[in-house]
Amino acid sequence: MQSSTVDPAKTALNYHHSAETAAASHHEGHPDHRVFGVIVFLVAEGMIFLGLFAAYLTFRAVAPTWPPEGTPERELLLPGINTLILISSSFVIHNADTAIKKNNVAGLRNWFIATAIMGIIFLFGQVYEYSHLEFGLRTNLYASTFYVLTGFHGLHVCFGVLLILGVLWRSLKKDHYSSESHFGVEAAEIYWHFVDIVWIILFLLLYIL
Repeated sequence: MQSSTVDPAKTALNYHHSAETAAASHHEGHPDHRVFGVIVFLVAEGMIFLGLFAAYLTFRAVAPTWPPEGTPERELLLPGINTLILISSSFVIHNADTAIKKNNVAGLRNWFIATAIMGIIFLFGQVYEYSHLEFGLRTNLYASTFYVLTGFHGLHVCFGVLLILGVLWRSLKKDHYSSESHFGVEAAEIYWHFVDIVWIILFLLLYIL
């Protein structure tokens, strides 16, 4: 009677291949909903900002004068420059998404580095503005809402920069991102566009209107 032996390495390889095939089939039958999940998360974040906007507009509507008398005038130059930087960064990060869809990983890295730098410049500009404002957090209701709105947005920008740096780190792994697999890039881009849109609304409310 002839005995047969089983090669453990070959068995493990076959099992791994079968698992990959099953995962691919599952993926084809069930679309990737991760981007949808990101959008749902941002809708929730948007509701928080919406509540803050509503509070600000309510305070403004019921106040006899707005900003309250004695509130120093705000400089528009630095916030205006910061706004241009942040808006421009949306176009820059979109180039990264375009690059990875062409399997251009080097292009992805370059555009993401540029976006991260622009985000950091924005944050430094905001800190510089804070250090030169002539009113503090407790000066009046306008000052309090100003710091809460801009500070909460700045926190989101900081998180966005960390997210971009995380994608850059993962891109160092060979074949981690490609034209077929780039969820991290898409998630970072969608989040960054959200941050930019929120800032445009904030800039109009706090500095222009």
